[in-house]
Amino acid sequence: MREQQVIRTVSGSVAVAAIAAALALSVGSARAGEFYVKGGVPGVVVGWAQPMNTYFGLRLDVASVGTLNERRTEDGIAYDATFKGDRTALLADWFPFGGRFRFTGGITSSKYSLDLLATGAGGTITVGRTTYTTTAADRFSVQVKMPSSMPYVGLGWGHQADSGLRFSFDIGAKLGKANLNYSLSGPWTTRVSQADIDAELAELRDGVGKIKFVPQLTLGLGYSF
Repeated sequence: MREQQVIRTVSGSVAVAAIAAALALSVGSARAGEFYVKGGVPGVVVGWAQPMNTYFGLRLDVASVGTLNERRTEDGIAYDATFKGDRTALLADWFPFGGRFRFTGGITSSKYSLDLLATGAGGTITVGRTTYTTTAADRFSVQVKMPSSMPYVGLGWGHQADSGLRFSFDIGAKLGKANLNYSLSGPWTTRVSQADIDAELAELRDGVGKIKFVPQLTLGLGYSF
């Protein structure tokens, strides 16, 4: 499993490097490139767009939502939830009508994870069908993680060969299936049954584990040089 993850990561890095090289070569073209900043989902985006001709362009951008913390309840268990989201995208824009409307496709190198931590404090936690008395040292941790490399598809407006200040928007999604892992620690590990753990994970997979994409909805401003 670890080798497969390494192979997927290396493959994604090679693809990213290849598109980045093409983007770098295009900077020397006659068409002005654009530096842009966007906001929305997935957070703050900073990037560079390089029109190739009337119908095609390339983009490289990075986005981050930082780290978000909240207290949430999933399937009856109160968790301390930590969400982290960062991604680098290499994108190709197609302007089918030669205007500003475009379709976009590409690949992203992403780090999207949701960590759920339930801690004991001398109270009780219901795992599966059983309620367990806990100590302050007991922990039940679940991580929901998206793949490190995901394709992106979407549509939008902007990033064409205009001069000066530019407006843009994007709507789309990064496609990939969430993976779910867990860990159990503390004195209660000798008492919690695997059947209860499997039942709890099954319920989580029916909820947050069913995530199959990460949406993007952003508005931006840019300036061409």
